[in-house]
Amino acid sequence: MAKIPDITLNDGYKLPALGLGTYQIRGGEGVQQILTAIKDGYRALDTATNYDNEGVVGEAIRESGIPRSQFIVTSKLPGKYHEYDEATKAIQESIYRLGVGYLDLYVIHWPLPKRDHYVEAFQAMIDAKKRGLIRSIGVSNFEPEHLDRVIKETGVTPAVNQIEIHPYWVQERMLAEDKKRGILTEAWSPLGRGSAALKEPIIQKLAQKYNKNVGQIILRWHVQRGIVPIPKSTNLNHQRANLAIFDFELTPAEVKEINGLNKQDGRVDGQDPNVYEEFE
Repeated sequence: MAKIPDITLNDGYKLPALGLGTYQIRGGEGVQQILTAIKDGYRALDTATNYDNEGVVGEAIRESGIPRSQFIVTSKLPGKYHEYDEATKAIQESIYRLGVGYLDLYVIHWPLPKRDHYVEAFQAMIDAKKRGLIRSIGVSNFEPEHLDRVIKETGVTPAVNQIEIHPYWVQERMLAEDKKRGILTEAWSPLGRGSAALKEPIIQKLAQKYNKNVGQIILRWHVQRGIVPIPKSTNLNHQRANLAIFDFELTPAEVKEINGLNKQDGRVDGQDPNVYEEFE
């Protein structure tokens, strides 16, 4: 079973350096897919209310026979519940659906600045943390102005900012902004969601050099940039391969070469956090 290193967050809690994304993993089949990942060593499981699979994640944890305390469970607050009272109830509902007693990490899924309720949503999360419902609180898809506003108005800095990062959307600016504020960056769609990046000559060349697959090269690129990638996979072989990235190291020049694949319009679905209206 693979051993994944831990990273210490700004609130003192630890987060594994690689997690399992569960987007579109649902139903009984989904329970089995997550169980295989758990058996191979995954302990950080990333879900969301809008994935409609919190129950599946919780069931896999229970069926694994491994103590709940050994898991790091993340869920996310959807935009329709940003108002304080709604956010408070949504946090409780996520915990009930998961059946885990508390959340290790809870994040605001999208800032939705047009609606302008993300600060009170964050305050509800701060208060839920004080009541022991959440250990670490964070955000997702937040830009610097969103980060600064929640920090200024609540006095609390998010532990994590989970954003889209892959070789076609390198996010050097946001990585630097998060680091400046002491916020850990997580990557969703770290492989680009079926992106052509997997076929890029530089990545294929590195895969040959290190005797790894192209996905492992990209995940290692994330880790060396100080990012926690959260790849989703339902394939047992891919799940195992994604864990085997801690036994080699890219050179700084190779990391820079992959950075050079960045595109001006590299987002997978063009989701700009300043205007995106979540799942609507």
